Amino acid sequence: MDERIQEALSVLHSESTADLVHTHPKVAEVQIEDPNSWPLQFYREYVSKNLPVVANYTRKERDCGLTPNGLADGLNVIDGEETFVLPEEKDMPMKYFLQLLKEKKENYICYIQKQNSNLTEDFRELLEDIDAEVNWASKAFDKEPDAVNFWMGDSRAVTSMHKDPYENIYCVMEGHKDFILIPPTDLPYIPYKNYPVKRYRNVSTSRFDVEEVPGGRISWIAVDPLNEKESLDSYPQFEKAHVYSVRVGKGDMLYLPSLWFHHVRQSHECVAVNYWYDMEFDVKYCYYKMLENLCGR
Repeated sequence: MDERIQEALSVLHSESTADLVHTHPKVAEVQIEDPNSWPLQFYREYVSKNLPVVANYTRKERDCGLTPNGLADGLNVIDGEETFVLPEEKDMPMKYFLQLLKEKKENYICYIQKQNSNLTEDFRELLEDIDAEVNWASKAFDKEPDAVNFWMGDSRAVTSMHKDPYENIYCVMEGHKDFILIPPTDLPYIPYKNYPVKRYRNVSTSRFDVEEVPGGRISWIAVDPLNEKESLDSYPQFEKAHVYSVRVGKGDMLYLPSLWFHHVRQSHECVAVNYWYDMEFDVKYCYYKMLENLCGR
C-alpha cells in the first residue's frame, strides 16, 4: 500500500481511537422517560455522532430460512472450499415452524429472517400488536421506515458480520440478542475475500444438497469474531479493530447506526422486529466511499 495512504489510515485509526473508544468505551444504555422529547435528544447524542445506543423502551404460511448448521447468508466450507451459502427458503404453516423450534432438531435449523419488510407483507396480523413504525424514530429521521422486518428463530442461527446502508432500530420482544459491533472507521482492518455463492436445498432430509447460484460470487467479510484466534492468525490486522459487545434484552431497543459492522446471535425462540430507515447519503457517506476505495474494497 502506498506510504501516504498507509499514513492517512494510521491517522484515522488514532483519531477514531481517541474520539470513539476513549470517550465511549462501551455501548451506552439509556432510559426513555419522555418519548415526546426523545427524538431531538436521540438525534443530537447518537444519530449525528453515528453512535449505537440501547434504550430500555417497552411497548398462515410463512417464509422460513432453513440451514443444517444455522449459518444462513454466511461462510461455510463446502467440498473443501470456503463458500457463501444462502438458506433454503420454504413456506410452512406457522404451527409447524413453532413445532420445529420446540423440537430443536439436529441439522435442521429454522429462522424467520426474510428482510423484505416481512412484518408488513407476511405478518400483517401482528400489526394489531406491533407498530408499523417507531414514532420518535420517524420524527428524528424525518421519514417513515423503508422496511420493517420480523425475526424469530433457533438459538443456533447466527447472522454473520456485515453492514447495512440503513439506520436500524432493533427491538427485542422476547429473549435476547447478542450483537458484536465494529465502527465503520475500522474498515481498513476488516478483511474481505471473494467467495462463490451457493444455496442449501432439501434441508429437511438427512442428505441436504448445496446448489450453485448462477453467476454467483460475492465479496464478504473473511473473519469470524467468535473465532478470534483463527481470525487473528489469518488476518493479524483485525486486532486493530475496536470491538463492542452488547446484549439487547426483552423490551430493549438498539439503535444500530448505518454502516456499522455487526454480527448477531440470539437466545432460543427469540422474537424481534427491526425498523430500517434509509440513511442520509451525506458527507459521511462520501468519506466512507472514499475509505472503501483507499482500502480496495
